[in-house]
Amino acid sequence: MRYRGALLAAFALVLLPGKAPALAADLHGVALVIGESDYDSDALRDLANPKSDARAMDDLLGKLGFDVHRALNDNRTDLESDIQRFLRDAGNADVALVYYSGHGVEAGGADYLVPTDADISTPEKAGESLVPVQEMLEQLARTVPVTITLLDACRTNAFPAGTTIALPGTSTVIDVATTGLGEPRGAVPIAKPGVSKDSLGMVIGFAASPGEAALDGEAGGNSPYAAALLKHFGAGGYPFDELMTLVRQEVYLKTDGRQLPWTNSSLRRVLSFGAPEPVGDKDQEAIREGRRRLLLSIADTPDDLRREVEAAATKAAVPMDAIYGLLQALGQKVPSDPAELDQLLKAQTDTIKKAMAEHTALTSSDPEIVRLSGLAQQALDEGALDLSVTFWEQAKDRYLVISKSLDEAEADLKARRLEGGAVIARTAQAYVLKGDYPAAAENYRLAFDQVSKWDRAIAATYKGGEADALETLGDQKGDNDALKQAIAAYGDALELSPRKTDRLRWANLQDRLGDALKKLGERESGTDSLNAAVKAYRLALKERSRKRVPLDWAYTQDHLGIALAQLGEREAGTDSFKAAIEAFHAALEEETRDRVPLDWATTQTNLAGVLTQLSGRETGTDSLKAAVVALRASLEVSTRDRVPFQWAGTQYNLGVALKNLGLRENDTDKLTAGVAAYRAALEVMTRDRVPLNWAMIQNALGNALRALGQRESGNDNLNAAVKAYHAALEEWTRDRVPLNWALAQNDLGGALYLLGGRETGTENLNAAIAAYRAALEETTRDRVPFDWAMIQGNIGDALTTLGQRQSGKSGADDWRAAIAAWQASAEIRTRDTYPDQWALLQNAIGYQLVLLGERENDLTQFEAAIPILRTGLAVQETADPTEVPYMQDSLCHALLGLGSRKSDRDSLMEAKSLCEAAIAGKAAIGVGAGDTPANLAAVNVALAKLN
Repeated sequence: MRYRGALLAAFALVLLPGKAPALAADLHGVALVIGESDYDSDALRDLANPKSDARAMDDLLGKLGFDVHRALNDNRTDLESDIQRFLRDAGNADVALVYYSGHGVEAGGADYLVPTDADISTPEKAGESLVPVQEMLEQLARTVPVTITLLDACRTNAFPAGTTIALPGTSTVIDVATTGLGEPRGAVPIAKPGVSKDSLGMVIGFAASPGEAALDGEAGGNSPYAAALLKHFGAGGYPFDELMTLVRQEVYLKTDGRQLPWTNSSLRRVLSFGAPEPVGDKDQEAIREGRRRLLLSIADTPDDLRREVEAAATKAAVPMDAIYGLLQALGQKVPSDPAELDQLLKAQTDTIKKAMAEHTALTSSDPEIVRLSGLAQQALDEGALDLSVTFWEQAKDRYLVISKSLDEAEADLKARRLEGGAVIARTAQAYVLKGDYPAAAENYRLAFDQVSKWDRAIAATYKGGEADALETLGDQKGDNDALKQAIAAYGDALELSPRKTDRLRWANLQDRLGDALKKLGERESGTDSLNAAVKAYRLALKERSRKRVPLDWAYTQDHLGIALAQLGEREAGTDSFKAAIEAFHAALEEETRDRVPLDWATTQTNLAGVLTQLSGRETGTDSLKAAVVALRASLEVSTRDRVPFQWAGTQYNLGVALKNLGLRENDTDKLTAGVAAYRAALEVMTRDRVPLNWAMIQNALGNALRALGQRESGNDNLNAAVKAYHAALEEWTRDRVPLNWALAQNDLGGALYLLGGRETGTENLNAAIAAYRAALEETTRDRVPFDWAMIQGNIGDALTTLGQRQSGKSGADDWRAAIAAWQASAEIRTRDTYPDQWALLQNAIGYQLVLLGERENDLTQFEAAIPILRTGLAVQETADPTEVPYMQDSLCHALLGLGSRKSDRDSLMEAKSLCEAAIAGKAAIGVGAGDTPANLAAVNVALAKLN
């Protein structure tokens, strides 16, 4: 037992708001510091740091004015004796503080300290060995106005599983909890019987949340909790509740979110330790204040944003300090759009990772630059980004003053220019961490100018940094000019860093160039930039091989897959989609679930997306089924609690795949599951947070509801679909996102067309045609040929139904317009590229000519229809046999019209054969015969007349 006298404690209590005003008063404080490291029993592992924690806390509390009692490696007898001495000495104190570092356990809802001679061989011995916390707290509460207890107990596997204790004086045997200390039942003792009427409250502080493990820290140092207490308690002048908040967030950052201290306080007055430290070193004071502001801002960070930061830091293996520093610097400008937030966090973690990899001490012949650069790095480590920028600006200004005399020192010119470039580049990096990309690009450009004559490799690095800043600016702000400048800067960097000099650096630049080209290509109607991105990624893969850098190789494969998928959307065939799938499968060979779970989940989602796109150009369901499997696998890792926005995005993609699969398989259950997935996504992707994403999901929800409505006799789902499309169009405006606006107009037209088909009037049909034609104003043939062709087909379908509702010339004109629309669609959905779709278009055109011939009694229409129908039927027999009976029926109808009007037996006999084949074919695939028997009867009547 060590006792040391000290001056009267310099801390004060102030009444909380709402109480009568009172002057702050100096108080007398006593402290008991306990450190238990070396345990006798083999069942209890020794702890490296409690002794050093206790010594350091002893020194700190002594400097704060406490009379300190210190107990190191006490057995149970000594520990109880030291606690009793302390309790007696605390009788005249205003504030009593107990700090304990060592093993601690919970049993039966009570917490116990574990002395060094604890014996857990039997429940009885265990019960006699442990020292209850509650008894000490209750005795202090009877005599001391303010009690503070800080339990820094390293509880991870303190006792073997299954350990029990028998409570002293009873026969009750209780299991020892293995998950940590719990909340003491006496943590708020003011209202309890026997508590001093002068009690002003009690504080119980835990090193970790109840039931969670605390860490001991690196051997020879301090535990994370002790280190945080030592760092912040000595600052002085801050309310105690604020000090505990600083400690809580400091431990949270230093343990990468694995440990979060917890405090239960019933203080009725504001307690502060001492006066603020006198300002000596203003720079150090500024750094401390910057750290304090950061920690307090983290305490107010919403849980969902905190989880996104933790996931981003874990994924990139970087500390969270600088990420939270960026969010603090952005303030109200933190993106609400999850995609923008994800891009921001990725850019930030990439920058931090790069800075960590490149970090070396900045050397200089000028002591002031060395001092300022050290302060800048210290501020950065503390998450004070604004202050880091300020110090780098001062270092830069210092260098620019010195640079004026460089001409007088020719021999030292190169070294000083390189030094200047390093100072300015560090300034640029600080701006990147702050999120000020225009300033970062300008400073990298200035750094490049300093070194371009002296060192090509360093110049290439700075030019690459300029390109990175411009690429991020272009990506986040929608600035295409910035992306074009970034592409040019990457080209300059590649010229300065030839492939043969540093192959991996060259490959890295090619990969980053591909990213900029891909992002520009997303916004352009052509394919030049996307093709250039694919080329850049494939060049990168020639050096960034799987054997040399497996995860980087997988990263580039993933980005190559995204670029190829985007290229596939602009092309008529499926080659790019299939190449994208191959790239994603390659990435997953290294991005395994065990190794990088979040990367694995993201790539699974990307793979599912391109499989869904590919399915739109195929007749089977294999791609869609594979997409559903990939998305459900992704959701096992990308949970709502872990990464809410990524979870919502995956739910959206799952809805798309299930909806398309339900359409292909005529499966109402899958369509209903798709609707549920969309609605789950909307719970996170709300309109106020992410308006464009919300609109996208509303439009997709409309598609699923429309598909359900098409299978049902009522109109509830169709009307709900129309409502969802109109909601989407409130955010998907033409001036904001023209192609998305056109997509929603087309889909709205589809729902109105179905409603119109069930009504006798023409209002919904005319509204559907108007929506389709509006879509074509943006969905042009040059821009998106496949989508243009699809909408032309939709217009044809609506026009033919409208023509049926109208007689005479109006109806015939509608049918001719429908034929023209289908013919335009067939120019893109050609016989070679999409044989099944082309054949269906031929059938529609031919059959419409037959109807025109019947309405106008025009033999030439039948003669024109028959060869078209024959060709379509011949192609469909090999492309999609399930459609053949319907097309046989169409050709039968055409030959019937021709044969009966020309009294042509051959045509009628062929018509009879086709109708009979159609009836048999429909029976074989399990569908009704429809109008085919009536056509066959008409053929027989016509033949009888000829006989």
